[in-house]
Amino acid sequence: MYIIGFAASYFLVRYQVKKKKLAVTAGEIDSLYSFLILGLIVGARVGYVIFYNLTGYLKSPFEIFAVWHGGMSFHGGLIGAIVAGGIFSIRYKHDLRALSDLVIVTAPIGLGLGRLGNFINGELYGRITDVPWGMVFSGGGPLPRHPSQLYEFLLEGAVLFVILWLIKSRDPKPGMLTSLFLVLYGSFRFIAEFFREPDSGLGFILGPFTMGQALSSVMMLAGFVIAAIGPLRKKLEEEE
Repeated sequence: MYIIGFAASYFLVRYQVKKKKLAVTAGEIDSLYSFLILGLIVGARVGYVIFYNLTGYLKSPFEIFAVWHGGMSFHGGLIGAIVAGGIFSIRYKHDLRALSDLVIVTAPIGLGLGRLGNFINGELYGRITDVPWGMVFSGGGPLPRHPSQLYEFLLEGAVLFVILWLIKSRDPKPGMLTSLFLVLYGSFRFIAEFFREPDSGLGFILGPFTMGQALSSVMMLAGFVIAAIGPLRKKLEEEE
């Protein structure tokens, strides 16, 4: 799912660059994805260790490298990709906001595919339910549960992609697509977490809220901040 998601994102970014006639070479796109893939994978693993099971990994530090045992955090991966994109933009002298907007509209494809992978593996399932479409997962006991992976596939994958791809065609200001992604993904993930079984090592951390909801709230806040910075920057430039 990671491979398919990265491939789809790569070709869609190349399509956007060609259509908009942007000053980004094919070689630079290749380098950008080398940076992003490394940043995302490292960030996702480190984020999982820090956000979800730091105490356990401190007791068994070599388990940090055992990625085949599972444990990747989207929020950590996002941070890692942002850092990697920032390093790339400095090295190749490109506007980080413009690069981010190009890539971010394709991100829901990988996110949606990842949730399908979770569903196929029977992992990250939902809470116990009596709805007619409840499913029994082998690792979740005998009672039916919400197929929350499919909820997330629809919201964080299909719906988010359609929204961003349509708005992209309206030529929004630099950084706005990234801001919108952060706000919408954070909102969709916050909602989906009410149906998803909390992580066994953490449970609920703030009353009825999970770590995923706490991190998604930070994402939404960051999105609003980015949206506010754009007009402020323009005003300062005009005053100068």
